[in-house]
Amino acid sequence: MDAKRLRQQRLGQLLDLARAYRRISRRKLASLLDRDPGRIIPESGVPKLDLVVRLAGQLDWPVEQVIRFLELEDDALPADGDGQSFESLQKASREAWSAGQYTRAAALAQCAYAAARSADDRALASNREVAAWNGLGHYSRAVDAVRKGLRETTASLELRLILESNLANAYYTGWELLEARSIARDLLDWYEEHPPESQRDRATQAFAFYVHGNTLRRMIITDGEGTRKRLQRARSDLETSDRLYVELADEYQDESYAGIANTCRGGIIEVEVELAHRTPDDALRELLQRLDAIVDLSNCLNGEWLESYGWLCIFGCNIALRHLSDERVIQRYMGVFTNKADEIAQRIDSWPLWERVFSMEYARCERICDLTGMWLPPPLDEDDVHVIVGTMGRYPAFRDRGLRLLQSARIVRNE
Repeated sequence: MDAKRLRQQRLGQLLDLARAYRRISRRKLASLLDRDPGRIIPESGVPKLDLVVRLAGQLDWPVEQVIRFLELEDDALPADGDGQSFESLQKASREAWSAGQYTRAAALAQCAYAAARSADDRALASNREVAAWNGLGHYSRAVDAVRKGLRETTASLELRLILESNLANAYYTGWELLEARSIARDLLDWYEEHPPESQRDRATQAFAFYVHGNTLRRMIITDGEGTRKRLQRARSDLETSDRLYVELADEYQDESYAGIANTCRGGIIEVEVELAHRTPDDALRELLQRLDAIVDLSNCLNGEWLESYGWLCIFGCNIALRHLSDERVIQRYMGVFTNKADEIAQRIDSWPLWERVFSMEYARCERICDLTGMWLPPPLDEDDVHVIVGTMGRYPAFRDRGLRLLQSARIVRNE
């Protein structure tokens, strides 16, 4: 079936669902949609926005859900999976992910899910899909994929725990901190009563400590009473995660584990400043010294290691913004850290890092505005616009900041 006919078919299915849901005739539905009864489905199969919005209202669905049902972003790819086994599709999805072909990886994971023969297979396919959406920075879709996997209630406990840890991380990445903390805490409670033995379970436990510790670290800006207690727990969790990941890296000779451990150590530095266990100046000097390892990104490390240095930059920005008073020194540190974090984000296409980089740029503008009464956004080139627009779509919490930056900044065209 060609793409046009498939689009028409999908729209027709939604129209039938709306008629059944509302218990109305096709003519009545057409009237509610402000369309001629014989021309509701356009020749192209692509409905106009007003039809999508009205149809969502008749279904009582979010507009996004209607769009997802209708969209054909990946339709050319699932055909690659016709007749293939679950194992071959899983392997192909993993290979596509490793090659940075995340859209293809997601589509192949969906094919693997359809070809799965057991609950464990479907859970594994869902986990592959999560990895692909994470690669694209589509964290709402990652959450949907995790939930799909968790609906496989007869899947092995080991796989369900992995999916739960990924759900906690998706919430953490999207700044849904209460949800992230709750799920990570439940995982840690489980492993306290059932010490892990397999590599998978050990890695899941280490990841739960990572998410829980970093979630508490991020809560610095929202905490009132009990801040110190949470910070102490954050440091303890990050130290435990660091230790567990180092053990895994040594035992399995896997540098990705070591990279996550490096991120933990950076988070510990930030938390120790908050606890007054080290001075901001000492912490910032140490973070800058650590960046000496990545002066030339072309010689660098695997993705987890490289990304960890991007997070060290963000931790440095947090410390400078919260603890330094000399504005010139703050701006100097912020300039160094945001430039390097942006360079790393560009190298590895990390949307979480980009969200933080431009949030930091926004914070710099706010500080200058507080001091001078003038809102002076940085000039943005076309690449910056691309990233800001993409980040707004991925992170609801960033949308107001991104919109203000775009509306007020001077856009410099790339030559």
